[in-house]
Amino acid sequence: QVQLVESGGGLVQAGGSLRLSCAASGRTFRRIAMGWFRQAPGKEREFVAAINVIGGNTNYADSVKGRFTISRDNAKNTVYLQMNSLKPEDTAVYYCAAGLYRDYEAGYDYWGQGTQVTVSS
Repeated sequence: QVQLVESGGGLVQAGGSLRLSCAASGRTFRRIAMGWFRQAPGKEREFVAAINVIGGNTNYADSVKGRFTISRDNAKNTVYLQMNSLKPEDTAVYYCAAGLYRDYEAGYDYWGQGTQVTVSS
């Protein structure tokens, strides 16, 4: 079992930055890939970014490429999402997930409760 707790969400103006954190419990963190997804009001949840077990490979949705960076610290059992140049369309609830290194939901077995990110124009 892996439990995930996100933090770092909030309200920011367009062009600003936020860093989301996801703290994981359990000793399996170092053997599991991590991902970030988001769900905007009235829309389906979508893939944002993923990072493999070691952290050497990352994958991003086209909409965030060049602006967001996913990273992990296996010593702290934590994965991060650095979000720069934020846009109003980035407003969503952001979810951390643990599972396989995939860009779709079905690849992930464990999910956090989500953290709200709101970008004002």
